[in-house]
Amino acid sequence: MIKKILTASIVFGAMAAGSANADDALVVSTWGGNFRDMIDQTIGREFTKQTGVPVKYVTGGTIDRLNKAKLASSPESDITVTTSQVGWLYANSNLFEKLDTSKLSNYSHVVDQARISPYHVGTWAYVYTIGYRTDLVPASMKFNSWNDLWNPALKGKLSVPDWDPSHIITVAAILSGGDAKNWQKGADKLKALKPNFKAFYTDDANGQQLIQTGETPVQVLLSMNAYYQIAQGVPIKVVIPKEGAVLGVDTMAIMKGSKKADLAYKFINIALSPAVQAKIVASQKASPVIDNASVSAADAALPGVFTTRAQWEKQTIVIDSKLRAELTPAWRKWFAENIMN
Repeated sequence: MIKKILTASIVFGAMAAGSANADDALVVSTWGGNFRDMIDQTIGREFTKQTGVPVKYVTGGTIDRLNKAKLASSPESDITVTTSQVGWLYANSNLFEKLDTSKLSNYSHVVDQARISPYHVGTWAYVYTIGYRTDLVPASMKFNSWNDLWNPALKGKLSVPDWDPSHIITVAAILSGGDAKNWQKGADKLKALKPNFKAFYTDDANGQQLIQTGETPVQVLLSMNAYYQIAQGVPIKVVIPKEGAVLGVDTMAIMKGSKKADLAYKFINIALSPAVQAKIVASQKASPVIDNASVSAADAALPGVFTTRAQWEKQTIVIDSKLRAELTPAWRKWFAENIMN
């Protein structure tokens, strides 16, 4: 039986490859640069190998792609890759199809934190946490708690992203006895951190530049970016504070109106397969979103790479994605007026 299935698959793939052209491509909307390349190398090429159907990528910024999708009379892409919270903005605008999870063969192994909504599912995870230059920060300075960012010795040394202040706003609220929903409780705490800020980075590349040059030797950063820089020789240490690191999950969804829904399910199934999840972890140092991926011992030991239920539950700060989508505009406005100004 297995041999017959494999033979049929090979024959189908060959036939599809022979007839496929650019108009037959599955279109995936995602970010450009390293993210686009990662998706193509780990998921897209395997998809084409199995189906014979090429993958076309349309790229752009997170909000730019959302706004473009809202204005389009028909979907530009079949699949959209975006953050969990922005995915809710698509869903609320009726841009996503409701997922039939019975068509996702590995869905039973998807961790709870990646089951974002009826419309979009997590495909890899990461954290925003504390990272610092070991050659520029005194060895005696520790970052065991988020509270350590308020150390007066860090005056003019810290940077955080300006487009998404949800991480530091939620952290300040938690340290003040609140949470993301009751974020105002941390307002005074966060204002007290202002002297330590040196810069607010505008995108991943800008953030990497700031810590690489040493302009901001301490940063609230994306764990995957930190590990990329470490591989390039930048001496960065990534830590998970005792309160946990702020979890981020990137997701996939099928665009409403797509004429290639069956192929889209195939693409997502490949993304959630143990073999591909293992490749994503190995190449990006992200967390797998399934509990049956094979992860090397070295990768599993990295801060921010979660492979056990205990790590997911005890080492993460989870901001409800729907709440995050609703509050982000208010957070950004408050942050710009009270912290960045």
